[in-house]
Amino acid sequence: MGIFDNAKKEKRFVEVYSEENSMTDWFRIYRDKQTGVQYLWKQQGSGGGICPLLDKDGKPLINDNGE
Repeated sequence: MGIFDNAKKEKRFVEVYSEENSMTDWFRIYRDKQTGVQYLWKQQGSGGGICPLLDKDGKPLINDNGE
């Protein structure tokens, strides 16, 4: 198996929501297709951060329906 064989694998994370305020300021929500856990990515300028979305009980927000 070569170093570039990863391109043939199915992607684990899928973008389910995107909101752009400018070219360098945006939010995205990604869903882990293996676990259903959703993550928020915030980009601002050249920096950004990611965190899991949580439900009202503080548990990871799960989306198993593929959306």
